[in-house]
Amino acid sequence: MSEKPYRIAVFQGLVFNEAEEPAEVAYIGPDAHYVILDDGFKRHVEAKTVDKQVVSWLQEQISANQDQVTEGMMDMLGKDDLFTKAMIDSSIKNVDQMMETGIPDDAKMWLGMMGFRIVVDVHGEIVSLDMPVQEDFEG
Repeated sequence: MSEKPYRIAVFQGLVFNEAEEPAEVAYIGPDAHYVILDDGFKRHVEAKTVDKQVVSWLQEQISANQDQVTEGMMDMLGKDDLFTKAMIDSSIKNVDQMMETGIPDDAKMWLGMMGFRIVVDVHGEIVSLDMPVQEDFEG
């Protein structure tokens, strides 16, 4: 049985090559691919390959810091109740669902403005993952 087509590039607009050139998205059949520029040559890497690496890394980071992530989200939402905490905890546990649903364009734009970027080599292996840094304005 063949694998289901991977129709989305979850991190479209946030993937760059090592020369900091943005990767475009192209489709080969129904499957999304990041187009990594390689000295004038366009290398097509399955979006699923890159997206899986990023989602896996995010899951590790979130799991290691779940209490801080939950607290930060609750502060950002301005809510401190049991139902909001349960909703956030559920979302954290299901972060891998973004591989099926994607990320809203507004959220990707916001992530890009905050400095989130994924740098890959010509084979789609992550070279670096730049994350936004939260400033500590109190000290």
